Parts: sequence; structure tokens; C-alpha cells
Amino acid sequence: MTAARTPPHLATLIVLTAVSLLTLNMFIPSLVNIARDFEADYALVSLAVAGYLGVTAVLQLVIGPLSDLYGRRPVLLICLVVFALASIGCFLAQDIWVFLACRMVQGAVIAASALPRAIVRDMRPPQEAVSMLGYISMAMAAGPMLAPMVGGFLDAAFGWRAIFALLSVAGLGLVLLTWADLGETNTARSASFRAQLAGYGVLLRSGVFWGYSACMSFAIGAFFVFVTGAPLVAHSAYGMGPAMLGVVTGSITGGFFFGSWLSGRFSKRFHIDSSMLAGRLLGTAGLSLGLVLALFEVSHPLALFGTTVFVGIGNGISSPSSSVGAMSVRDDLAGTASGLSGAMVVAVGAVLTWITGMVVSVQPTPLTLLVVMWSATVISLLCALYVVVVNRATPSVA
Repeated sequence: MTAARTPPHLATLIVLTAVSLLTLNMFIPSLVNIARDFEADYALVSLAVAGYLGVTAVLQLVIGPLSDLYGRRPVLLICLVVFALASIGCFLAQDIWVFLACRMVQGAVIAASALPRAIVRDMRPPQEAVSMLGYISMAMAAGPMLAPMVGGFLDAAFGWRAIFALLSVAGLGLVLLTWADLGETNTARSASFRAQLAGYGVLLRSGVFWGYSACMSFAIGAFFVFVTGAPLVAHSAYGMGPAMLGVVTGSITGGFFFGSWLSGRFSKRFHIDSSMLAGRLLGTAGLSLGLVLALFEVSHPLALFGTTVFVGIGNGISSPSSSVGAMSVRDDLAGTASGLSGAMVVAVGAVLTWITGMVVSVQPTPLTLLVVMWSATVISLLCALYVVVVNRATPSVA
């Protein structure tokens, strides 16, 4: 069989996902230097983060359906070529507007995060797909932790443009890797764009699809709440310095890494709804304990960070299951489902981040942070329960 027809190895999907996530925050330590070199306001340069997130949310709505219609391989290859060229543009940019334009175009790399989920669903039945996504999710945890450190080192040693030089090389490498190892997995393509549009209605009207998607979105949203509010709360409540802040704010990501490993290791033994519900119950239980301790004015840092880590573990267990569930509503629309659910995660995360910023800035206490996180986690639990009830009444997902 030729490479164009051979399903990809798991390692290829992990590399694709990891690099796509490195792109998000690798250059964040360099924002000040970029603003200085371009003689631009820091707020304007910050659009390279906020604008990028907005672009990736919109692109997922387009990339997923296109992959259902034309195939995963061609769509991914085109997106990776665009990403590599945009990275070169960022490296060569001599003007802030050119830099920002190329940065927005870099968002095409989101295909390397969204499409592997659909590819896994193409290749495996639901429970095996959850296991594979669990291992891929470990890269989702490791990438954001390592990226700022790598970016900071490159900036200190060679200047901020070295970061985009590395991303340019990585982009070209991904093109070659995809060409060599990622064969087409979508064997149930729509006959035409009109036929695909007719199928969208089934997906969009599916309460189960939105239940899975909302479960994943609010679960990951609790993580966004933590990342936004924890640094201020830790400094205000416990007087933590930058070094310790880095350790405690990384604890939830470490929990996600461990939970993803558990999902990869054990999820084949359980129905995907059982795995999803287990993760939601664990996250809710951990935050409930944290709330009780906060209400009794237990002020030790472990009372906060020792309980929020269960959000990370729970998300690592439930996110692969809820993602596969959303893509299993209609097998022929797996790419569309992946894109829609991915866009929903970004949208919910943005709203919760905004709410957290407003609330925590007024009252930077552990109780405030825990209440917002607990609320998001309870919503995700209710969505999981809704899916379980509906699927038991009308089973449709293996």
C-alpha cells in the first residue's frame, strides 16, 4: 500500500497535535521584545494571542466539514503548507501589521489538532478511539507546559525571531511527515457538498452531540478559569513568588497528563459514557471538597491546589470520551463534529476567562476561584448525565 492509503501511526498523530499546541504560546515570553522591536503597543501585539484563538475557532468550523467532503489528508496537507509559509512570514516580518497578519494565518495549524481526533475516529471503534485519544491528550498537556520554556530560551539566546524560525522548520517537517505517513482514513465521504449539507441538520439537531460537546467545553472551561485566576489568587492569598506560582499553576496540567494516561490505559474496558461520567464525578468531587475547606477558612495552599488538581485528572479521563462521543453521532460527519466541538471549547473558554478576570480581580480569594470552577464543572457533569440518560433510552454510541 502507498503512504497515501496507509493509516498513520499513533506517533504521527501525537507529533501533529503537540506542534499545533506549541504554536499557541511558545512566543508568549517574547511579547515584550516583539512590541519593542516593532515599536508597537503591547496591547496591539497581544492580538497575536487573542486574535489567533479567534481565528482557530472559526477555522475549525471550516476545516472539519472540508475534511468530511474532500478527505483528511489533502485538507491537512494544505493547512500545514499554509502554516509553514505563515511562520516564515512571521520570521521575516519588518512591520507589526505584517507580523500580525502572518500570525493569524498561522492559525491554519489548528487542523493538526482538530483532524487527528477525526482520524482516530475513522480508524477505530469508539472505545479504542478513546484510548488512542487519551495518549494523544498527553501531548496536549505536555506541549503548553514546555512551549514557553523553549520559547524563552530561544529568545534569550538568539532573539524572538528564532522562535518562528523553529516553527517554520517544524511546519515543513510536519508537511513531510504527513505526506509520508498519514494516509487517507475518511472512507465515508459525502458524495457532494449538497449531500453533506443535508447531513448537517441531523448533527446540529442532535441533543446528544451538543451534550457531549458542552460536557467537554465546560470541563476544559474550568481549566481556563484556573489558569486565568490562580496566579492572582495565589499571590494575593498566599504571597507566592513567580517560581512557586509556576509550580502550582502547572499542577492542574500535570493532573490532565495523568488523567489522559489513565484514559489511554484503561478506557478500552469501559463504555465511553462511563469514562466520561467518571471524569466528571472526580472533578466535581475534588472541587466540592475544596469549597468545603474554603468555607471553613482552611487557608493552606494545599486546600486549593490539592483539590483543583482533580479537575485536571477528571478532564484527562473525560475529554477523550466526550470528544469521541460527539464524533460518533454521525460517522460520516466526524470531521464536522470535531470542528464544531473544538470551536465550542474555544468559545466557552473565552467567555469563562472573561468572567473569571472580572470576578477574581474584584475578590481574589480561593473561594471565589473555586466557585467559578465548580460552577463550570457542575454544568459539564449535568451535560454528561443528560447524555447518559438519552443514550440509555435510545442507545446509539458503542
